Amino acid sequence: MTEYNFLKACWGQSVDQVPVWLMRQAGRYLPQYKAVRAQGGGTFLDLCKDPARAAEVSIQPIDILNADAAILFSDILTPIEPMGMKLDFVPGPVFENPVRTSADVDALVVPEDMAAAVSYVPAIIKRLRLAFAGRVPLIGFGGAPFTLACYMVEGKGSKDFASLKQMMYSDFPLYDALMQKVTEMDRRYLNMQIDSGAQAIQIFDTWGGILAPHDYERYILPYVKLLIDGLNRDGIPVIYFVKGGGGMLDLVKQSGADVLGLDWHVNLGKARDILGPDIAVQGNLDPTVLYAPKDYIEKEVQRILDENGDRPGFIFNLGHGILPTVPPENAIHMVECVHRLSQK
Repeated sequence: MTEYNFLKACWGQSVDQVPVWLMRQAGRYLPQYKAVRAQGGGTFLDLCKDPARAAEVSIQPIDILNADAAILFSDILTPIEPMGMKLDFVPGPVFENPVRTSADVDALVVPEDMAAAVSYVPAIIKRLRLAFAGRVPLIGFGGAPFTLACYMVEGKGSKDFASLKQMMYSDFPLYDALMQKVTEMDRRYLNMQIDSGAQAIQIFDTWGGILAPHDYERYILPYVKLLIDGLNRDGIPVIYFVKGGGGMLDLVKQSGADVLGLDWHVNLGKARDILGPDIAVQGNLDPTVLYAPKDYIEKEVQRILDENGDRPGFIFNLGHGILPTVPPENAIHMVECVHRLSQK
């Protein structure tokens, strides 16, 4: 048995109250985060690469929100840099030279030693494990191969990622070569986090829901399965979050993950019926509910708890990241409601 409610829930075990954390819980909605960001100056990427400051902002939501798990402060795209792609945030992510040709794919390097390639990541993890010893578990994370490839091929964020889809549909061997490299990098990167002390891993497939289910099955699922199968998972639960994936849970459950993250477009109870008792779930409050009055937030928390019923294997979270203009007191209230209303 594990000692933390969060890890117990990941493994489908009973808990005395439902654990809760928030995606992007370390971030701009907190004045304390803004103070640390201003204190050191520099860019968002500079903050990610500064172990002392990155650890400090990872600790803040545990102190302020009383969340049940911490997550490493970083960005899904940081491990792409050592592959040979220059990353900037202006403020969204931008790669100067997108991957478009076979020569571009051939030029990508998969570092042998990820701990050396992104040395600040294990440094942050080690600081956090010391800071959180016996208090909360630490989640490491990375982007899913498809979501990483979306940014690498498009060069920036997009509504439709047309360049990536064009490669995917018209030149599958090139797409496959890219995805194999990205998946292997991802595997090494996440295993490095586990080796450094991460106690759970979350894989973000932010753009996995932009494909039709049959395309998800062909162009995304095989690489996610390859990634998860390649992780050193002994005692380490893996959470897989596909934004927009609620309509193809029968496929997403084949990923091999221990926990599936749900966005707010799916009824949590119905999702659990589809997934069955052997897969834990995480979610799924609409992030904009945190702009509502506190009594409305409480009602929505109760609704989601009711949808789950008394089924074990449930972690309360938002259906996507917390928004930067949310009042911190509303996030604090949400966490308090989850704990109070689910107490056994």
